[in-house]
Amino acid sequence: MTSLQLGLIVAGVALVIGVVIYNWLQERRVRRRIKEAFRDTGSDRAAGDSRASVVRGGARVEPTLPRGETVNALPENQAPESEAIADDAPYEPPLDIQTRIASDLSSDADDTDDTDASEAVAVDVKPSAIDRNLRDPDPDIECVVMLQPVRPVSAGAIASGMHARLGKPLRWFGRRSPEAPWQLLKSDTAGEFTEIVGCLLLADRGGAASPQLIDAFARLAGNVASSVPAAFVPPDAEREAARAETLDRICADLDVQIGLTVLKAGPATITGTRLRGVAEAAGFRLSDSGRFDWVQDDTGAVLFSIANYRPEPFTAEALRAFSTPGAVFLLDVPRVEDPVRAFDQMKLAAKRMAQTLDAALVDDNRRPLDDAALAAIRDQVKATAAALRQVNIEPGSPRALALFGG
Repeated sequence: MTSLQLGLIVAGVALVIGVVIYNWLQERRVRRRIKEAFRDTGSDRAAGDSRASVVRGGARVEPTLPRGETVNALPENQAPESEAIADDAPYEPPLDIQTRIASDLSSDADDTDDTDASEAVAVDVKPSAIDRNLRDPDPDIECVVMLQPVRPVSAGAIASGMHARLGKPLRWFGRRSPEAPWQLLKSDTAGEFTEIVGCLLLADRGGAASPQLIDAFARLAGNVASSVPAAFVPPDAEREAARAETLDRICADLDVQIGLTVLKAGPATITGTRLRGVAEAAGFRLSDSGRFDWVQDDTGAVLFSIANYRPEPFTAEALRAFSTPGAVFLLDVPRVEDPVRAFDQMKLAAKRMAQTLDAALVDDNRRPLDDAALAAIRDQVKATAAALRQVNIEPGSPRALALFGG
């Protein structure tokens, strides 16, 4: 063996060792970046505010709701993996919290005056101080993967990731430096970015993200990282799937929709043209969803809707030709900013329509709804709104719209 061959072998070994060390340093750097980017800001909370978790089955961490405390089951940022409380700490599922609050409310329920919409009373539970607007990555409800490009890249460099469809909402963000704010990336976003993150929603009304879905997201992020190129740390699919299931259970307990039915007696029906005239005179707008929506003027948000009592949707053409025995007023509690006030407005609108159409106001089982029954429903709405805030989901916020969409 010549000295040249020996030198080449030594140089090759040194090169391989150098690459291994470089990759190890890059991985450490990315992990540190992730922790810095999404570190918990619990120190900024007011004294006395608490958050707790219970370790179940060893590695699995689930949010808990201890009795008598206001707990952020969805913290402001990613919770430390090691955070836990004693095994004997009481556990109260969100549905139990909702029931407990409803029971407390029944003892001091507010009296309401049905003659004026201005009498609506706002929820007296203080809104959460943490109201994420989803303009940033939200690691509490999303699986977040950070990419650390070797050099700054444009949004076009991750086009394959932005155009991917995985079955759950997927977002990509970039920032120009560790101190800069995150910017939602689109195909035409200008500039170059030193850090990129992909965010996959963990749960919505379609259910929890499965381990297979999270694996597909990890492969997608890996392919994007290879094409950039960029260092990245793949997510723990099993842990993320467990988080998704927990989040889905919390949301399922609090997914409340209220219906008030305006129903004609016996075989009588309401013509479509008559119903449309009454609805539009009351301020409703026919939407592409097949319903009449009550839209808040300043925000454009739908507060509540009117659906057909029958399965057929409302359309401009159909309303001219058909008749229906009734209409159903619908309130989607988690998706409304002030659910109690929205219920009060919907209740008055339903009462007025029932009076105008000479119909009865009933529940899903066609039982008449008197003032006592409506007050009990109002308490349920109030309890649900309070329970949502206790797990740090502000009703009507972008976070709530994400979790209760799909």
